[in-house]
Amino acid sequence: MKTAKQTFGVIIATRNIFNFKLAVNARKEALKKLDDMGFNSVILPEGQTPTGNIEGYADAVKCAELFKKNKDIIDGIIVILPNFGDELGVVNSIKLSELDVPVLVQAIDDDNDKVDVKSRRDAFCGKLSVCNNFYQYGIKFTDTFYHTSKLDSIEFAKDLVKFAGVCRVVKGLKNLRVGAIGTRPIGFQTMRFSEKLLQQSGITVVPVDMSEIIAAAQAIKIDDPAVVKKTGEIEAYGTCKVGAKSKIAHQARFGLAVENWINENDIDITAIQCWESIEKNYGCAACVTMSMMGEKLMPSACEVDVAGSISMYALALAAQTPSAILDWNNNFGDDREKVVLTHCSNYPKSFFQNEIEIGSLDVLGTVLGREDTFGAVKGKVAAGDMTFFRISTDDNRGLIKSYLGEGVITDDPYGMDGGIAVCKINNLQKLMKYMCKNGFEHHVAMVRGHVAEILKEAIGNYLGWELYKHE
Repeated sequence: MKTAKQTFGVIIATRNIFNFKLAVNARKEALKKLDDMGFNSVILPEGQTPTGNIEGYADAVKCAELFKKNKDIIDGIIVILPNFGDELGVVNSIKLSELDVPVLVQAIDDDNDKVDVKSRRDAFCGKLSVCNNFYQYGIKFTDTFYHTSKLDSIEFAKDLVKFAGVCRVVKGLKNLRVGAIGTRPIGFQTMRFSEKLLQQSGITVVPVDMSEIIAAAQAIKIDDPAVVKKTGEIEAYGTCKVGAKSKIAHQARFGLAVENWINENDIDITAIQCWESIEKNYGCAACVTMSMMGEKLMPSACEVDVAGSISMYALALAAQTPSAILDWNNNFGDDREKVVLTHCSNYPKSFFQNEIEIGSLDVLGTVLGREDTFGAVKGKVAAGDMTFFRISTDDNRGLIKSYLGEGVITDDPYGMDGGIAVCKINNLQKLMKYMCKNGFEHHVAMVRGHVAEILKEAIGNYLGWELYKHE
């Protein structure tokens, strides 16, 4: 995941029958706020328009040209209305720029003691006119929490944080390249997906046969400096429970082969055939390789779950922290608001926020042998807030659908091996009924923290995927 400083195109709108100095002051205040919050800005220089801000078609043409020149770096556009604003200046600045990025619309509060002719803003009303024009032109936009607010308010700061997250998700999912490493395991038809539906949203799936990765791993010499380095990284990643230390280096060679293929093919995220080919034909599990990539915000899903890896990436983009793929796995006694989510597992280390052990796969280890299944990352996931999300390609209806919600990971103990996360979700039974009725998979992506509002806006508004927000 690229983590460059985000850049916003900024439009400060004004209208000639209102005091333009309100816009001049707002420009200074807005740019300072963005800079203080760590964002870059692209804005028309003050001398380019009569008031230094955007008013009417002529100003819009200049603003659009500037945005066009900076299209490669602009992640989103922020429209600020210090007064009623000029709707034609705003809508044409965006339409003529041809930028397809999220747009935030902010209008500044009036003060009750400053509503004389020289001081009044009327931005409350002007915002309706701007949004009406966006609707007419088919321009998707994001609203602020309050219809109007002050630029120095806590609410607007939160609006900017959320908007930045929305921009990361939208930009990150556009032109995404997903590596499908290996074929879907025969027993997991639930992991089927439509490449064509994903491609319609700009997401490309790049496949490679597992035999190519295994051959590449076998071709790397055991004493290669890169293997030595990767072996040390695995040993430092968690407590390694393995009989033969050589298995760690063997695991390292597989990880390097995967990383090399990713770099050669400009891959962003992956979904891997985690069993049984790699265990039978190479002699290790894929989990720790996937876990370590996830730690770098390059999520990887089990069982070639491409839709799952995309779900993971959306969460990672929103939260800027590693995400995991889990199974909706067990009821928690007779508590119908709690559920046990597990995997073998490949959770990133920081998702656990706990001590981890790297050992053999528990279930497959009993069938394929513990020496050939080393690489599973195990532990109890620490308590805390979480957000869950899942997309699915629906061939019957010809669309991408999704569900989203928030809950908490609890401290409840649970006597199962692998990666364990006991979670509490309000109205869990309602969610399960929705998933069953609508044909969702048993995998779900999860990230620490509450970022559902970011995903709701990015997925439902800008990407236009069908979304169920669980409450």
